[in-house]
Amino acid sequence: MPEPLLELRDVTQVYRSGTRAFLALKDVHLTLAEGEFVVLLGPSGCGKSTLLRIATGLQKPTSGVVLYRGEPLRGVNPRATIVFQTFALFPWLTVLENVEVAAAARGLPPAERRRRALEMLDRVGLDGFEEAYPRELSGGMRQKVGFARAMVVEPELLCLDEPFSSLDALSAAALRGELLELWHSGKISTKAILMVTHNIEEAVFLGDRLLLMEKDPGRIVAEVRVPLAPPRRHQTGEFRAVVDEVYALLAGETQPEPVELGSAPGEPGRVRALPDVPVASLAGLVEALAATPGGRHDLYKLAGDLHVDSDHLLRSVEALELLGFVTVAKGDIALTPLGGTFAGAGILARKEIFAARLRRLPIVRWLLELLEAAEGGRLRGEVVARALELQFPQKEAEKQFKVIVDWGRYAELFAYDDATDALYLETATRATT
Repeated sequence: MPEPLLELRDVTQVYRSGTRAFLALKDVHLTLAEGEFVVLLGPSGCGKSTLLRIATGLQKPTSGVVLYRGEPLRGVNPRATIVFQTFALFPWLTVLENVEVAAAARGLPPAERRRRALEMLDRVGLDGFEEAYPRELSGGMRQKVGFARAMVVEPELLCLDEPFSSLDALSAAALRGELLELWHSGKISTKAILMVTHNIEEAVFLGDRLLLMEKDPGRIVAEVRVPLAPPRRHQTGEFRAVVDEVYALLAGETQPEPVELGSAPGEPGRVRALPDVPVASLAGLVEALAATPGGRHDLYKLAGDLHVDSDHLLRSVEALELLGFVTVAKGDIALTPLGGTFAGAGILARKEIFAARLRRLPIVRWLLELLEAAEGGRLRGEVVARALELQFPQKEAEKQFKVIVDWGRYAELFAYDDATDALYLETATRATT
């Protein structure tokens, strides 16, 4: 076997907030050889982008080793570049000047960077737009400028951090195809590509090898090789089979309730975060399942039928598993009897079922106990948010506060006054009205 272009060994990343430490990545092993297009695929918050920054030297891991061509990587890798989700173009510079900036940062003389920039813009299909400003371009064209800027320095390793996620579906599809054309035709000097995405179909369409990640902590849990020659067609049975396999691996299987629900804050064990999904989306998914024969559906086909991306669907499925409305096994989702009852219930009955299930979730039970112990059944939201920061990083704690409040208000377990930042038990609210 040839020596890997990039190798990560036992990479662990820990973030600290006050006295708390949060494990973002744990014992990650990754290799990338010349000629490979490898995709890191997993849910939001699993550390994919962190891993990409570590791989390029933009971030130093807490522990572990990063090797590039067999040598320890120290500092930013000069032979690697990243294309980010946001276009990050300088609005006061022309398209040509935006691309030249990257070449100038590498110390290339003016004549050489102008030559390279013009050549790269021609390769990505932006010939004729050299003097245009970013505001004059569509989203897809702006991202093409981002690709040209990354490739103008002729990187050996091209890293892509969800580069198509901010584009509309048609622009994203066109740009994916153009990237593959450049890659397979050898029109760019790149030796390997490492990409991050949460879109399963995108990963199967582009990647030779998919590394599937889970969170809490972030780690690689499976590898899928894509045995499909380009050009890949979404509608072929072979393509659908690989996508179905990836869905099954990422969705996993419903665990026994003690494992599925986790622990409450302050208790031993893992505190299970609530998926960030609106209640209306959960109800819509339950209704869609109830309309299928036997209340059962293939996850991959369900995503297509509902026209939702894989990340949103998997978060919704996770939430419904926590509530006991569905079970998942071998890539299939099935309504439980309780889920069927919820689907057929009226507005008030649905609230009662949702409330009963919500009380069983350890993190919600914890909050209700805090409110019951508080004077008048009231707490400032800031107090709850700070308590959540003892369990989650700040951004995740803020997200958890929002989800708990949204779900709890729907279930009428408690109320929240945004103007005063106060949480109230519903009984306390009624007593004051």
